[in-house]
Amino acid sequence: MPLLFIGIDPDTKTADSPTVWVDQEKRELVFQGLEPTLELQAECASFEVPGHAVGIPDGEAVVRIPARMIHMIREACDVLERTDDR
Repeated sequence: MPLLFIGIDPDTKTADSPTVWVDQEKRELVFQGLEPTLELQAECASFEVPGHAVGIPDGEAVVRIPARMIHMIREACDVLERTDDR
């Protein structure tokens, strides 16, 4: 099943395009976001949380999603919750 497009950053003017999709088959939210600064990446990697290794594991990434896209993330969550009700 192809990804379900939810929305793109309304402030997108050129190549910047934070985007939200839903993969209904895998039941996952999919985000395209802005690459973090090295400082933000280092800050995220330094967090110590019980049950979680310090650092960002291979195959994972930190992305930035603008707060103005919160409604799109909520919509994507709603899509997945509706899929639960089937």
